[in-house]
Amino acid sequence: MNARWVAGVDGCPGGWIAVLLDTSDAHAPRVTVQTRFSDILELPEDPAVIGVDIPIGLPDTLVGHGRACEVAVRRHLGPRQSSVFSIPARAAVMETDYRKACAVAAGHSEPPRRVSKQAFHLFAKIREIDLLLREWSRLQDRVFETHPEVCFLHMNGGKPASLPKKIKSRVNPAGLEERRGLLRAAGFPSDFLDTGRRPPKPAAADDFLDACATAWTARRILDGQAVCYPDLPPRDAFGLEMAIRA
Repeated sequence: MNARWVAGVDGCPGGWIAVLLDTSDAHAPRVTVQTRFSDILELPEDPAVIGVDIPIGLPDTLVGHGRACEVAVRRHLGPRQSSVFSIPARAAVMETDYRKACAVAAGHSEPPRRVSKQAFHLFAKIREIDLLLREWSRLQDRVFETHPEVCFLHMNGGKPASLPKKIKSRVNPAGLEERRGLLRAAGFPSDFLDTGRRPPKPAAADDFLDACATAWTARRILDGQAVCYPDLPPRDAFGLEMAIRA
């Protein structure tokens, strides 16, 4: 059987961590860290679908508690819903200064909302993918937004993970082990998951697990089994779909 690869990607310090899965199961999964997201598109595996934990599609004005996809998935995540940030309007994401980003976000939201520091730290990576997808529109059928905690929810029969990955910004070993168990039950080899305890630097163990989860969803997208939040996603001013798949 010919190999057909998918990739799951998560941002990490200095770049992106990608887990590659051969959907024919002829080859073992592998992990790599790349400086640029575009480098993942050029890997020899040539992944047919890439699931990435980064917002795609930015509103001109943020109304309420976030994009429709963010609001939709939070309803199912229970104690894990705080992991889904509200991404502000496009104009705010384009700012590189935190104070300016907060001011612009407040002026483009109803009611006025500032930007969380966690969301601001994602802006550079959001801009990187946004520019790529707008420049190469054909990639919109290949690169999809997902979210690890929503992936784990679907791996776990519709129940969110019971333990957090981090407590007060520190890794929670029990939370990571819970997610390893879900990935193992979903078909990831134990030896591969064990190597991810020390993934390629500068990625961390939780980055690796998140990339595995998004790879699981990338395979579901390729197979036509993924769930889309919301069912009929809107598009932004550049035609980018605002949806989270799992």
